[in-house]
Amino acid sequence: MSTLLTVNVTNNSPSVQSFYFFQQPAVYTGGGSVYSNSLWASSLVPFAQTGGQLTFVANVQFYAGVQQAVSLVPQVGQVSGSALASQPIELATTGGTPKDGTTMKVNPLGLAVPTYMSGVQPGAFRIVTPAYDPSRTPYNAGSATQANRLIVLSSFVVPPPNQNIDYRPILKYYVAVGYFTPGTVINFSHSSVGSAVCDFTGGSTAAQVTYNADGTWSTRLS
Repeated sequence: MSTLLTVNVTNNSPSVQSFYFFQQPAVYTGGGSVYSNSLWASSLVPFAQTGGQLTFVANVQFYAGVQQAVSLVPQVGQVSGSALASQPIELATTGGTPKDGTTMKVNPLGLAVPTYMSGVQPGAFRIVTPAYDPSRTPYNAGSATQANRLIVLSSFVVPPPNQNIDYRPILKYYVAVGYFTPGTVINFSHSSVGSAVCDFTGGSTAAQVTYNADGTWSTRLS
C-alpha cells in the first residue's frame, strides 16, 4: 500500500481565508522551462468559529503524466491542459530493474505501460516522447500527484519531440493564501514566497500547519 502524506491546515486569522496547495517542481533533465500547477484549493473559516480544518492528502505513489496543452506557452492562472493521461511509475535506483520509463503516445494521447529503461538518473523516471509537431498540437509532460483522490499534473515541461526526459520528483509541498483550482498554472517562485513549507523528504508523513493572525505560518511535522 502506498504511503499517504497529510497536511492539516488551521486558520487562526480573524476572517475566512482561501488556501491552495502545490508541490516543489520536479528536477527535469532533457526538457525546457518548468511549470507548476495548483494541486488543490479550498476556503476555510476561522478556527475560533467552528474548530474546523482543511485536510490535504497526497499519495507517495509517483505518476508520469501527459496532457494536451491549452496554449503553446503555459499561462499563469489558466488551466494547463485538457484531460490527463497518467501511469503509476517507479523511480530509478543504482541497482535492480525498476519500471522507471514510459513512452508517450499521440492519437490518442496516452502513456505506455512502464518498463525498465537503462540510463535513467537515480531517483527519477523517464518519459520518451514520439515524433510530433509541437507548433500544431502542443503537449505537457511531467510528474503527476494524486492529491485528495484527484491525479493532477504537479509540474511539467512542454516536451520536445523524439526526446528522453527524466523527472525527479521532490516530496515537498506548500500551502499559500489564495485560490487556484487544481490543474491551474501557478508561478512557483512567486507562490512559494511567504507560504508554508511541508518538507516530507526526511520521512515525515504528516504536517500540522497554522495560518496565524499576523499572516505568518507555523508548521509541525510528524
